[in-house]
Amino acid sequence: MVKHRASRLGESIKEEVSKMIREDIKDPRLGFVTVTDVEVAEDLRHAKVFVSILGKEEEIKSSMDVLTRASGFIRSELGKNIRLRYVPEISFRYDQSIEHGAHISKLLREVGVKGDSADADAEESNE
Repeated sequence: MVKHRASRLGESIKEEVSKMIREDIKDPRLGFVTVTDVEVAEDLRHAKVFVSILGKEEEIKSSMDVLTRASGFIRSELGKNIRLRYVPEISFRYDQSIEHGAHISKLLREVGVKGDSADADAEESNE
């Protein structure tokens, strides 16, 4: 029962934080940020918000800095928008899974192209 409540709270936090990043945080250093997941502790006191950031390494660092500095504001807004006895402490984590998936897709495409050219060479030599 507790895990189910934590996952429901995580989804609510994910929606609210995404909305706040999109509409309320007006810092120009904040890049293209996507909230990918939220993990809420079983006691509902801590939440890890995983974000994916599009851009170069320096843009990622500045965006993470903005999010870390805005965590107090985000927590207070969560308290206003979601009725809870205790609003969880928010910490942001950089999620590299999208970049990792894109890298794997690129590698698979390269192998596919090399495999196609190797198949064509083999067919030509058989003729």
